[in-house]
Amino acid sequence: MTAVLLTGTGKRYDIVASFAQHTTVIAADPNPLSPAQYAATVRTSVPLITDAAYVPALQRLCEEHGVGAIVPLTDLDIEVLSQARADGRLPQALVPDPAIASATYDKYETHLLLERLGLPSPPTVLPGDEPSSYPVMVKPRRGSGARSIHAARDAQEAEFFCRYIDEPVMVQKLMDGPEFSIDTLSDREGRCLNAIPRTMIESRGGESIKGTVIDDPELVALGRDVVEALGTRGPCTVQAFRDKEIGLGITDVNTRFGGAYPAPMYAALEGRTYPELIVRMARGEPIEPHVGEFRSGVTFTRYYWQLELDADLNPTGRDIVTPPGPPRPR
Repeated sequence: MTAVLLTGTGKRYDIVASFAQHTTVIAADPNPLSPAQYAATVRTSVPLITDAAYVPALQRLCEEHGVGAIVPLTDLDIEVLSQARADGRLPQALVPDPAIASATYDKYETHLLLERLGLPSPPTVLPGDEPSSYPVMVKPRRGSGARSIHAARDAQEAEFFCRYIDEPVMVQKLMDGPEFSIDTLSDREGRCLNAIPRTMIESRGGESIKGTVIDDPELVALGRDVVEALGTRGPCTVQAFRDKEIGLGITDVNTRFGGAYPAPMYAALEGRTYPELIVRMARGEPIEPHVGEFRSGVTFTRYYWQLELDADLNPTGRDIVTPPGPPRPR
């Protein structure tokens, strides 16, 4: 059976468990308390991403377990995987080319890239340049999880936050309309296989915890156009606002699974969930694009759970409610 290697699994238990329903899953995370690794077939600790031994460790896992696809679950190693893919060390990695991986990890470079490609991005400048209007958002160029993002009503506030945030920042128009995420999946050639848009009803720490999958052809087309212009491989999440003045504006492109995962599972048609399609790609099977084919009107609301580990960090199988696990929803 062809295996899938998931890196930086963290707390993404839902994603790991979904893949494990269809194939052998190797979870690679440097943290032994990463909860999502306990949903995998094999859990293993690897060196830190910044360690020169990181890529060789992944190579050994690929050889040992017959890995056909590598899917990162965090931003942190996408550039590393992209370079390793480009130089032939990790051809299984479902990541974009190095230039795209680098640009999409820097939100200001993402803005410039989108503009060059003729894709909608809100007016954005660097500190010291005057924005076209106020209010604006001051946010880190390499931020994640909605860290250190501040709204500024005027130039004085913007200048303060540019000094206050202790890392490189950018200044972007404050979009006043509704926010959306578009969960896409592309094949190894960069063809978009599907694009599923959802509303962002409520988010915490930059991660959507409530949302509804919607039938919005404009958002579907935007998601497809973005990932095919960038040549992404595997999952990618495009975030956008629909502003009353400028219309759609893309505020982020994450070349991985987004913070909210239910849409590619609940809204996908039978046999076309994103894990199933990635497993087929890992086996070398061709997949025909089916952009816009999904169930709309599906709403999700997410919650937290936990695992008990013994002294050796092995799961006990015990839960805080009996019978094991939470009761079925009713």
